Amino acid sequence: MDNTTKFKLTLIAKKAQDLPKLKFTSLMHLLNIEYLLECFAELKANKAPGVDRRTLESYSVKEITEALTQTVTELKGHTYRPSPVRRVYIPKLNGKTRPLGIPTVIDKTLQLACAKILERIYEPLFLNLSYGFRPQRNAHQALAAVNHMVMGQKVNWIIDADIQGFFDNVNHDWLMRCLEQRIVDPNFLWLMRKFLKAGVMTGVKVEAVAQGTPQGGIISPIFANIYLHYVLDLWFTVKEKAGLNGYAQLVRYADDFVIGVQTKQEADKIVLDIRKRLAQFGLTLAEDKTRILEFGRFAKGNIKKRGVAKPKTFDFLGFTHYCSQTRDGRFATKVKTSRERFTVAKKTQNLWLKAVRNRTTLPNIWKILALKLQGHYQYYGVSGNFQGIKSYYEQTLKLTYKWMNRRSQKKTWNWENFRVYLMQNPLPKPKLSHAIYNTW
Repeated sequence: MDNTTKFKLTLIAKKAQDLPKLKFTSLMHLLNIEYLLECFAELKANKAPGVDRRTLESYSVKEITEALTQTVTELKGHTYRPSPVRRVYIPKLNGKTRPLGIPTVIDKTLQLACAKILERIYEPLFLNLSYGFRPQRNAHQALAAVNHMVMGQKVNWIIDADIQGFFDNVNHDWLMRCLEQRIVDPNFLWLMRKFLKAGVMTGVKVEAVAQGTPQGGIISPIFANIYLHYVLDLWFTVKEKAGLNGYAQLVRYADDFVIGVQTKQEADKIVLDIRKRLAQFGLTLAEDKTRILEFGRFAKGNIKKRGVAKPKTFDFLGFTHYCSQTRDGRFATKVKTSRERFTVAKKTQNLWLKAVRNRTTLPNIWKILALKLQGHYQYYGVSGNFQGIKSYYEQTLKLTYKWMNRRSQKKTWNWENFRVYLMQNPLPKPKLSHAIYNTW
């Protein structure tokens, strides 16, 4: 970005850090043509188009410069109107679908520009317990935080919670009030509400929206973090924990969170209080996905007294967390790829191999397959989950053998020939990428 805007964003971040009660009065002027062009250059290529059917690649330098210049003019005159997002439905792990909103390229550019500003203002306020969609934070750090919490603190119970349709139920008025905690620039706030009220197009029909922030919008993750910072994180840390006698800690990744608690009585209280708290802001817990389970170093002994074979497990960020022990018999909490995620990953790999077997050359298939395997290891290759990624590798080999033998009517390989080809053209072997145990 141009040096002037870069300096101003750095200054905003410093002020937000040094003066947590400061409210920003002038932000709209940052949205100049130079800054927007820089944001356009940062957009990811080869993405689906919005309602105008224009992709990033379809814009020449001249076209995008003219379009963004016009956008700046409209912003100054309060005539800018975001286009409705194009709604598509993406399959979920449970066989259902979730709506995804795709903005136009122009709106994506403006959303990215605003998201960067919001990040500079709110990031210094966000608490360490949240890990999703934040700079220098990721899912593996959240997994490590859960592991360290159970291993290092007095955790005997886990609250495994799920907010029902969070992105679809964000209350616009409450979100605006959250934004107003740090921003009092009326023009910038006007633009934020415009994004929220842009509407959704399904087919040829445009629908107005009274609540929610579309998943798929670049600005939605920062909106979610701001909303949940005030609704959940800050409330839990400052108010809820003050009323407890034992240990309790929240770990959140976007709208997915778990809480480690010392006593069952206080776990019950926390769930009840969270249910009431969320209701104030138009949100509800998914009752079928929210539960309290005994978990931790004493869980095995306690439930054995009650005649139960072993402690229950819980899923968080694609991993099943379970009570186990080290080789020398000490307690340990470990993770493995959740059964649901493994099944979906295998099914996705099968469908891809089936689809591409006759569309390109074998070397090209091998190249992409290698990238897919590396991507799987990069996420699921965490401490203790070697067997999980090894199983995925083995399943991939079986599926590859199956579908490459169907590239023609004549069978291409037997297993011996396939192994020879693998030796000559090896696919990446399973490899752990992240250590989350015994690192605190």
